[in-house]
Amino acid sequence: MSVGVGSGNPVKRRAVESVLDASDAFDDATVEAVPVASGVSEQPVGHAETVRGAETRAANVLGAGAFDLAVGIEGGVARFEGSDGLFLVMWAAVDDGETVGHGSGPSLRLPDEIAERVDAGAELGPVMDDVLGESNVAKRQGAAGALTAGNLDRQSALAAAVSGALGPFVTDHY
Repeated sequence: MSVGVGSGNPVKRRAVESVLDASDAFDDATVEAVPVASGVSEQPVGHAETVRGAETRAANVLGAGAFDLAVGIEGGVARFEGSDGLFLVMWAAVDDGETVGHGSGPSLRLPDEIAERVDAGAELGPVMDDVLGESNVAKRQGAAGALTAGNLDRQSALAAAVSGALGPFVTDHY
């Protein structure tokens, strides 16, 4: 089985590989990173835009090659009714050309200082680089790792979203 991941980010590819490696249903799967456009802003805002980015990435992977499954993963920021603050959110879409599965990862409330900068139009990745005094945080532990002192890294958070999105492909309950 050939699986394309709609990103050149190695963390996203590794997240998909970890989920497939843990499942008996995907013993023969090979995973390829396929950098494609998300069709959304660099910093998706809200669940709808973040989901649309994941769906678009998956659809663009299918159009880019002969893949059995295409995975789109998108991180964004969103608010939740009943809770204060801005949250980091992550969504995944898995598409085989007929069925699209969706899953979300954990949501983490952003510290006010970071949320204010993102609300003002900054992208979360560069803000995290600046706050941490590092570069390419998004390609390593991500905001999830930084904001949980490593208790939850970006790869694990994205893997949770991918696991949920694979539901229609691994069970008959859908």
